[in-house]
Amino acid sequence: MKKTLLFILMSLASAAGFAQLKVSRPGIIPEPQSMEMREGHVPVNARMKYFSNSEAAERAAELFNTFLEANYKLRLEKGTIKNATLIFSDDEMLPAEGYQLTAYRTKIVLQGHEAGLFYAVQTLQQLITRNKTLIYVPAVTIKDQPRFAYRGLMLDVGRHFFPVSYIKQFIDVMAHYKLNRFHWHLTEDQGWRIEIKKYPRLQSVASQRKETMMGPYRDGKYDGKPYGGYYTQEEVKDVVKYAADRFITVVPEIEMPGHAQAALAAYPNLGCTGGPYEVSTKWGVHKEVYCAGNDSVFAFLEDVLNEVMPLFPGQYVHIGGDECPKDRWKECPKCQARMKALGLKDEHELQSYFIQRMEKFLNSKGKKIIGWDEILEGGLAPDATVMSWRGEAGGIAAAKQKHDVIMTPNTYLYLDYHQGNPATEPLGIGGYLPLEKVYSYEPYPPTLSAEEKKYIKGVQGNVWTEYIPDDKGVDYFTYPRALALAEIAWSPASKKNYRTFKEKLKGALEDLDARGVNFRIPEAMGAENLVLSGASTTVTLKPVSGGKIFYTTDGTLPSPHGKAYTKPIVIAPAQKATVTLKYIVVLPSGRSSAVYSNTYTRKPYKTARNVSPPRKGVQFSVYGKTFQQARQIGGGTADSSGAAPDFSIRPFMHRVKYGVSFEGYIKIDETGLYEFKTNSDDGSVLAIDDELIVDNDGEHGAVEKTGMVPLLKGYHKIRLQYFNVGGDQSLQVSFGLKGKQSINLRNALFH
Repeated sequence: MKKTLLFILMSLASAAGFAQLKVSRPGIIPEPQSMEMREGHVPVNARMKYFSNSEAAERAAELFNTFLEANYKLRLEKGTIKNATLIFSDDEMLPAEGYQLTAYRTKIVLQGHEAGLFYAVQTLQQLITRNKTLIYVPAVTIKDQPRFAYRGLMLDVGRHFFPVSYIKQFIDVMAHYKLNRFHWHLTEDQGWRIEIKKYPRLQSVASQRKETMMGPYRDGKYDGKPYGGYYTQEEVKDVVKYAADRFITVVPEIEMPGHAQAALAAYPNLGCTGGPYEVSTKWGVHKEVYCAGNDSVFAFLEDVLNEVMPLFPGQYVHIGGDECPKDRWKECPKCQARMKALGLKDEHELQSYFIQRMEKFLNSKGKKIIGWDEILEGGLAPDATVMSWRGEAGGIAAAKQKHDVIMTPNTYLYLDYHQGNPATEPLGIGGYLPLEKVYSYEPYPPTLSAEEKKYIKGVQGNVWTEYIPDDKGVDYFTYPRALALAEIAWSPASKKNYRTFKEKLKGALEDLDARGVNFRIPEAMGAENLVLSGASTTVTLKPVSGGKIFYTTDGTLPSPHGKAYTKPIVIAPAQKATVTLKYIVVLPSGRSSAVYSNTYTRKPYKTARNVSPPRKGVQFSVYGKTFQQARQIGGGTADSSGAAPDFSIRPFMHRVKYGVSFEGYIKIDETGLYEFKTNSDDGSVLAIDDELIVDNDGEHGAVEKTGMVPLLKGYHKIRLQYFNVGGDQSLQVSFGLKGKQSINLRNALFH
């Protein structure tokens, strides 16, 4: 093998060159560990022959030939090591999943072992370029390997069911962008999706629901249509093999002890009350869970897992463990008797007992468990891996306890959250998670030591489908955000650059379009909401995805038959007026984006207040009652008041429902256009000099909103109001000069 490699390298150095072609740096997603460009290119044509030195290398060669046939009507014949110009070299000395790819003069060489060769082929496919007369690969040397071993994407098929054909397409795209774990969320309150032969009612009853909630939890509207579906064990085997051929391990999830209402509808003896139950028709968290005091529950789950485990050869079985209300357990004589017999102090410890009992069973079969971060409650199972979804706190706690962790925080990697203005986006569960925020995620929390960081084994994006009823919707919510996930999971942190990533997206989105993937067409680069202090601004637009832009500035809706963008747009609002730029991006295939809008408002600079506040921080007033709007907070007698160094709500988070108003002054050291941001769950509003700048009001999950205001140097009045009505609570505030680094609020707030 070493002699073969030496011969190849000598050939590369001595071969005659072809005519030089001007080539640009290729846009590979995920970004390789190292990529060195050289002058020239290697043509790919019918005269090219390939050579492979093992069965794995031959499979890689066949994979590339399949790609060439599908895209270029070209198939390469096999040659010898002496006459081949495309070499697939099986090299066990390279890191697991690592590869090297060299293209220079007349040869292309791919080195790796099994998965490494597969990933080398994925990179080679992205390197292929075609002009009018030539198919070629730019001269390049790539040395690459993944940052994380676990690079996952989860698809929830419990809420909505997707056919095997779509699951395979989903896997194809994952594999091309070097993701290697497909987390298959198979059971839920709303449907059981995997055949269990010993329990046929899981197919006939638990896989079906009588109707489906159509809107948000509180709407109470249903479509009246029966819904169902499940995968046979033969279909599961087919998917698992299909994924394995693409070096993806399928991780099944069988939920316990909560999210079990579909199973209880089929076998009501497994619940605390005995039923009757029905497969849930609405979303949310339900009180009906497996009875932790009933040994028949554990016998049932062991039987289920005995059928599930042989279908999935990977080491992990995901057992859920999340969102398990304890209401029924508190009332259940069997659960209370179990707690008393085992000396458990509360129902959280009962859940820990449940999880640990199932872990011992799975461990005895050679499997390990993964669970959502709720499995930390009451004590963590000895060998469990934690998926940290409620932010990063669970992952940090697990790593400090020396447990393996997969980071999948909802604040960065829940791909069912909105990507833009909900008014122009498909119905979603809420939240706001634009592409840039996904890309910004760093999986290693800074609070962990170097030793503790070793327990962070990878990252995963989650596609929950309460409001995603079909495969086009899954595509729309998943991509291009999953491409950002791919780069987080594979590429060195030092190689990540969002601007470069957006420039690379054009080629990736063209690939997805050719595959028939219904990705969300991103907003154009150069479009932004802006407050002008001058008379006009020039807006230069560039579509991230390629295609054409059509726009209006008169309030009407743009269309593919309207005004096309051909040159920068000059926007000149009247004083204290706003111009709205509306535009669509139309792909070469004809598919159109949603209508995107940006506002350009002309405002005078705000004059600083003639004050000199002596103390750092702001004053706060807290009101312990229910609010529906943040702007309602204030007036009357506050429950408590005082001073705080910044806008932190930590001192008030022990309350369930409350509102807080912060007031003071913000010191502006430099005249300019300032951008303020609030990210809150629930609502927040921020005013400068009594003018509303950021309107993030209303009851909602974590949402970020931005506002801008021109400010003269000096002190300006600032007021921030926030409320919480239960559930998660968070508030983050930042500000700074437009386009520059944020300013430390603690140094800028006074009262």
